[in-house]
Amino acid sequence: MLDNQLLKIAQDFGSPVYVYDAGKIESQYKRLTNAFKDVKKLKLNYAVKALSNISILKLFKSLGSGIDTVSIQEVQLGLAAGFSPDQIIYTPNGVSLDEIEEAAKLGVKINIDNLSILEQFGTKHPKIPVCIRINPHVMAGGNANISVGHIDSKFGISIHQIPHILRIVENTKMNINGIHMHTGSDILDIEVFLYASEILFDTAKQFKNLDFIDFGSGFKVPYKPGDIETNIEELGKKLTARFNAFCKEYGKELTLAFEPGKFLVSESGYFLTKVNAVKQTTSTVFAQVDSGFNHLIRPMFYGSHHEISNISNPKGRERFYTVVGYICETDTFGNNRRINEINEGDILSFKNAGAYCFSMASNYNSRFRPAEVLWYNGKAHLIRKRETFENILNNQIEVDFSTKIEKQLVK
Repeated sequence: MLDNQLLKIAQDFGSPVYVYDAGKIESQYKRLTNAFKDVKKLKLNYAVKALSNISILKLFKSLGSGIDTVSIQEVQLGLAAGFSPDQIIYTPNGVSLDEIEEAAKLGVKINIDNLSILEQFGTKHPKIPVCIRINPHVMAGGNANISVGHIDSKFGISIHQIPHILRIVENTKMNINGIHMHTGSDILDIEVFLYASEILFDTAKQFKNLDFIDFGSGFKVPYKPGDIETNIEELGKKLTARFNAFCKEYGKELTLAFEPGKFLVSESGYFLTKVNAVKQTTSTVFAQVDSGFNHLIRPMFYGSHHEISNISNPKGRERFYTVVGYICETDTFGNNRRINEINEGDILSFKNAGAYCFSMASNYNSRFRPAEVLWYNGKAHLIRKRETFENILNNQIEVDFSTKIEKQLVK
């Protein structure tokens, strides 16, 4: 998006505000489908947890996407957005059997990553098809918090426990219709991903009634100029050839599934903030904005990088600034960044704000969560109102402390 378009949105809707470019979402979706165009059956299931606004979900539905959900609430959101149950896969972790059964009643695809739950579910519901999440014990991801396929991860059933899975399937006569893995986010080396895929293929051979193999996602997007990213086109060529060969060996055309989230929405997003104050200390110049990690936690949580630009003064002289928020706790967005000269009242734009920004936002310090705006067909559409003080109090219940309770002596 252009700086003048973003500035107009900040003026019209106030700051802070999240902005999403629908055109970028569509181009990322097409890029991924084009990379795997030689697969006969391809299914992309957008990972709802990245950005769950119902208008975003409806946009993906219009593109032909399914959705990947991790909670019963995300399942319900998907249904409310118009997805049919067979377009929704439910991949929880650490939830109760009751929640899995609730999802199964809604008719969505079930993905289980726990031996105990698998046996309980198979015993009670042997006729309901189930996908199994495998942990390939392959380390991937740019941060320990987002690497989920290694041996110490809480996610998935270990490949070394395949005999246990097979015993449960034999004893319960349950129907396994899919095999799944997810190694982690920010995959840099596609060879590591392909290596994990071979483990998944070997596992798939153990099950004779599969309909699909789900390779998860975790594709890295660039966070700054010159940054490396997952080579989707090369991965598409190599994995397509291997997948098609496997289908011939298996004797059936399976569906190749992915569940991308960040790859599809991260670069579409901009987070706009206003500069409240420019503060000079003995060693640092702080640009203090009207937000904090209550709205954009990723830099403090993951050490993630978001490019920051001053869209109010794009041609100004560059200076070094440390951009911080207004939370009563350390909330640094970027240290010693070269940014065009900043004055109080300027609007700063944070890039890559489409994934895990609003969805991880909170009311910490009793601050309101910002509005969300979708730029679609050359027009700004408000898709979530800014919160108000009434929203903060909405579910709180006040106790009446005005009545004094007399103490009674027991004789």
